[in-house]
Amino acid sequence: MFVCAVCHYALDDDLRVPASAMSRFSRDVLHLNLPHWDEREGVCRDCLERFTHARSRVGLYLPTPGGVTLPKFKILPTPLRLGASPRYTGRGVTIAFLDSGFYPHPDITQPVNRILHYHSVLTRRADLAELATPDDSSWHGLMTSVVAAGNGFQSRGLYRGIASSAKLVLVKVGTTRRIYHDDIRRGLDWVYRHRHRFGIRIVNISCGGDYEASYLTDPLSQAAERLVKAGVVVVAASGNAGHQREHPVLPPASAPSVIAVGGFDDKNTLDPNEHDVYHSSYGVTVDGLQKPEIIAPSIWIAAPILPGTPTAQQAALYEQLSRAPDGELRAILAQHTGIDAELDAAAHLEPYQLRLLVEGKMRNEKVISGHYKHVDGTSFAAPIVSSIVAQMLEVNPRLTPQQVKRILIRTARRLPNIEADRQGWGVVNARLAVAAALNGGDILPSGHDFHLNGL
Repeated sequence: MFVCAVCHYALDDDLRVPASAMSRFSRDVLHLNLPHWDEREGVCRDCLERFTHARSRVGLYLPTPGGVTLPKFKILPTPLRLGASPRYTGRGVTIAFLDSGFYPHPDITQPVNRILHYHSVLTRRADLAELATPDDSSWHGLMTSVVAAGNGFQSRGLYRGIASSAKLVLVKVGTTRRIYHDDIRRGLDWVYRHRHRFGIRIVNISCGGDYEASYLTDPLSQAAERLVKAGVVVVAASGNAGHQREHPVLPPASAPSVIAVGGFDDKNTLDPNEHDVYHSSYGVTVDGLQKPEIIAPSIWIAAPILPGTPTAQQAALYEQLSRAPDGELRAILAQHTGIDAELDAAAHLEPYQLRLLVEGKMRNEKVISGHYKHVDGTSFAAPIVSSIVAQMLEVNPRLTPQQVKRILIRTARRLPNIEADRQGWGVVNARLAVAAALNGGDILPSGHDFHLNGL
């Protein structure tokens, strides 16, 4: 047995790849992204394949063959960061999302529309015209649903979710100004009544109730428990109050059968040694339950920008300017006056000054491209876990919610030097969870079989 210097799993010796067996290219990739790596240690086959694949997908901070250095700051796709298997994409699985609003983004409607249904508990109807008209409340649910199930249509597949083939049911339970405790409950009740009609196996809740309450008396928690008993996996964000004196996990995440998801910060790298805790809510509930159960990436998450908004116009302009030759910058600005007042006022500057200004704006506004920005919060950690659950149910539809939760907990990896109550059982492990699901729900004893199964 040896312990991989990257993933820290104890594995069979035949899974170790020594540096002498690697290409110079592979060694360079590892050194540039893992400064601590000692060639004498080698790495496991899975980690080597993961880094090599990462280089081919996004050019991990390496010079291109022509000598042009790629951008220093590049948001890595979520499946890549978690080492999720590309073979399983949630085919045949339906996820219901409860959120403040939604939008039929191309990443979930092209080339095939995977939205099965939209319902608003506020109006008690399914108004497709409302769904297609973006407003201030559309962006949050747009982002959570695409983070889980987007296919990266507007990024040529780069920023896809882990469950990029899953079908979606969208349930509006509030607005960006307010989501009421009882409206979340009404959303869960609607899902319960329609779960068979749409084949709903997973509910993702990226919002929380108004107050702490015992699941024994709280209608919202009881609605979540009823869904789990009916065979639906319920995943909920734990909240973002970990930096405050009071940091309770509120319903429905506080309910016993709900998978509460906290967050961690992987620093937008593939190096597990860089992982740190995020300020997600945590602690013991009024019923004496420790929450959250697991944690997932909660920052540097690529998500779509809501089309038809000023933010979308600005992002498109920034991307156009960043790609244009120096001689075209002023002409582009003249054609797009009124989009960004600071750029309008700076149109007289030299090209290098304009580029510095644009780079600063993209960084400050978290813009990745004209279609995507990076976001943070456990609102986005929860759909990442939901997407992994979709993979698990794709490979083994017979899994019960209890088995799913047990697998996620037992395959998670604890972050060192972080107190257990902040991270639960640790970082969700996408590949091991799917491998265990393939194995009939049994946890693999050594953590190495998934290398051999071609995940």
